[in-house]
Amino acid sequence: MKKRANAINRERSERGERERRRESEREERERERARRRERRERERERERRERESARERESAERDGERERERRESSERERERMRSLLSLSLSLLDSLSSYI
Repeated sequence: MKKRANAINRERSERGERERRRESEREERERERARRRERRERERERERRERESARERESAERDGERERERRESSERERERMRSLLSLSLSLLDSLSSYI
């Protein structure tokens, strides 16, 4: 009778240990999944920030290019006006010499 009771107690103890071990393993798998999920989320956020930064950089480059083109266009326009003014003055000088 005592041997039977010891065997039952030992079986209960072993079953409890197996259940605790399975629970511990399950919890570890859940923690690992959570770590992987957090890593993926951090990676996605890093990639999103990189894309946003690249878009901002490209936009700034385009803005700079437009500003440079605007300045060059303004300079060409000023040069054209100077040329026209110079030509007009030359024509006036020529006309005044005939008068």
